[in-house]
Amino acid sequence: MRNTLRTLIISMLVLWSISAATNAAEFNDGQRQEMESIIKDYLLSHPEILQEMSQTLEQRQKQAEDEQRKDGLVKNADQIFRDKSDYVVGNPKGNVTMVEFFDYNCPWCKKDFPDVMALIDEDKELKVVLKEFPILGPDSEYAAKAAIAAGKQVKYLQMHTALYLHEGRITPEIVDEIAAAQDLDMEQLKKDMEDPKTAEIITRNRDLAQLLAINGTPAFIIDDKLIPGYLPKDELANMIKEVRARGACLIC
Repeated sequence: MRNTLRTLIISMLVLWSISAATNAAEFNDGQRQEMESIIKDYLLSHPEILQEMSQTLEQRQKQAEDEQRKDGLVKNADQIFRDKSDYVVGNPKGNVTMVEFFDYNCPWCKKDFPDVMALIDEDKELKVVLKEFPILGPDSEYAAKAAIAAGKQVKYLQMHTALYLHEGRITPEIVDEIAAAQDLDMEQLKKDMEDPKTAEIITRNRDLAQLLAINGTPAFIIDDKLIPGYLPKDELANMIKEVRARGACLIC
């Protein structure tokens, strides 16, 4: 009886929501108020229903994101793993490729930075692709443009490292100080930062992130697996081992 009543209440809730959303006139004011009262009383007595509905919605959203990511990884493998505008660290011909989307003002990216660099140092067959993905405001975008422009002077990794090692928020003033400390030609750096090709790299990364349902940083791609969020070194290393254990990359 309880399950039947629960099904009835949920059905009424769905019908009422549809009616309200479409401004349908199937119910008069009295019927609508009575329905609202029944639903409200039942939900107050059985709040677990809302939790169940929320969990179901989250599961469906996660499933949709997973499907979107799987499809996006396969269709965009060349741009993900082999975009010539990306900076590559480690072994360019490594047998496993790990991609990182990051933002210099992301605290979790900064926490992951030493782990990523340690992996590169320890694993001589690992290729790491760095994708500038500034999502935390104009300051982050300025830093990303400066790092890309530093690459034109063959100092991308120096700039990248120095930005990560800075304690506190990265602002344009801090970026300029760090760039000057790397002995970069500041006049040329500013010109390269304003080069439309620099902005195009960031735009491509953002578009790619959207296709892959990447909504935050850091985000890692290891062959056909996309992992949003911080991962410690051991977990990253284990995922790399799994790729090798099955014989080879599927798409990287």
